[in-house]
Amino acid sequence: MNEPITYLSVCAEQSDEHTVLSFAARAADVLRFASIERIGRDAQGELRGFQRPQVAAHIREIRDYLEKPNAVLPNPIVVAFTDRVEMQDLGDGLVRLSIDMSSGIPGLVVDGQQRLSALAEIDRDFQIFVSALICRDEAELRRQFVLINNTKPLPKSLIYELLPTVSDLPPRLSRRSTAADITARLNFENTALRGYIKQHTAPEGMITDTVMQKIIMESLTNGVMRELIRGPKGATRCVRLVSNFFDAVKKTFPDAWHGHKPASSRLLHGAGIEALGDVMEVLAQRSHARSAEDFREGMECLKGKTAWTAGEWNFDGEVRRWNSLQNVNRDVALLKHHLVGVVKSNQRQQRKAAPAPLLEPVEGTS
Repeated sequence: MNEPITYLSVCAEQSDEHTVLSFAARAADVLRFASIERIGRDAQGELRGFQRPQVAAHIREIRDYLEKPNAVLPNPIVVAFTDRVEMQDLGDGLVRLSIDMSSGIPGLVVDGQQRLSALAEIDRDFQIFVSALICRDEAELRRQFVLINNTKPLPKSLIYELLPTVSDLPPRLSRRSTAADITARLNFENTALRGYIKQHTAPEGMITDTVMQKIIMESLTNGVMRELIRGPKGATRCVRLVSNFFDAVKKTFPDAWHGHKPASSRLLHGAGIEALGDVMEVLAQRSHARSAEDFREGMECLKGKTAWTAGEWNFDGEVRRWNSLQNVNRDVALLKHHLVGVVKSNQRQQRKAAPAPLLEPVEGTS
């Protein structure tokens, strides 16, 4: 049980002060020689450990992926040691690493705790790469932990733009992938929003891609696009719907759209775009709007009741300057409630004003 564990490793020449090795091991074996030490404080208030708490949803997502037969995990788990390891140089960059297990677990997981936790839950003989870092002491180990985990992550916008090119994604990312694909098509195809959406491949755009993806995701989940996407050429029909709606927005509020940026018009601002997403849903679902003309007619009632570029908004007695609206939940909710309220009120008035259908005479009564 306490016999040393040995691995044939590759040694990388990186620093005179540190030794860095790489080898393959099964997750169960990694957990034999390396522990995940959660950050906390002892009774004296001294800091102990450094890892964040487990993120159950993240672990479950990784586990679901790793259970697939075609799953791969090229990213290594980083394990640090301060002592109880010996290395035998075999030449040509090869090293035999021996881990002393006589006094408990000697290694600490520095990076990859969520992946390792997910691997521990699956019933597969799955090998992973391990990068072993031999540190002088615990202070050096903590320093390496901070440096390794403080690298700037890739922007979410870039990740989302890449999603449509990736298959076999977890459900959460799959929904985002569909929305990202529709967003990209709106930006690069012949649509009303061509060139307006800011992406990593189109930095000159003005409308944030993640905001556009958000309204599309909500529609795909609970709105009109939920049914559209399931039909023939579903994505194309969704692209056309959004394009027609924003074509109508341009025609309804030309002075607040053309020549403006988010800072000068809340129509192009994240708050405005997100609120307009709800207007699109109300018109598409309650009035069956599909064409640009359908949407334009449905938004005529908003003229004179907005303050996109100047003046004040009146939200049921709460008065706000036009440019005080920010892309925060409360402001977006206020704007949604106002715009949707006006549109729904207009829909009710139109239904009341519509002439009653003529009744067919009942046979035998004429």
